[in-house]
Amino acid sequence: MPARIRLQRHGKKNQPFYHIVVADGRAPRDGKFIEKIGTYNPMTNPAQIVLDVDSAVKWLKNGAQPSDTAKRILSYKGVLLKRHLQIGVEKGAISQEQADVKFNQWLQEKENKIANKRSALENEARSNRKARLEAEQKANEAKAAAIAAKRSAAEAEATTEEAPATEETANQE
Repeated sequence: MPARIRLQRHGKKNQPFYHIVVADGRAPRDGKFIEKIGTYNPMTNPAQIVLDVDSAVKWLKNGAQPSDTAKRILSYKGVLLKRHLQIGVEKGAISQEQADVKFNQWLQEKENKIANKRSALENEARSNRKARLEAEQKANEAKAAAIAAKRSAAEAEATTEEAPATEETANQE
């Protein structure tokens, strides 16, 4: 049975955290593994992935088969692209320097895309907080106006009750 690159679940209930491991295909999901090559935290936005790219490429070259989810993660981090470029270098289609330039260029674009997503999410959260604060201030102003109206109505009622009482006392004298 060939080696498999797959996820090994850790973390609490409803808070998954995964180790990306190379394991024998017959080993249980959370059981014995050959090498840990990274971690994956899906609870953050965007998901936090730490991966040893060179080790993953080495295992893929040695015939390790990734699971479906692991394959998506490897693709997201550029491992499959790096492996593809290394095959091109071995066949003589491109030089190692060209492969490194292409991979670094792709990696830079990917980092920029992730940074843009993070900043967009931060801006959205900031605008949501600002909108909630403004709505809360409007609600507080409306409550304060209602309380002031009740107080003025109560004061007006109190003055109208006092006025007839003073007229009655004046008539009795």
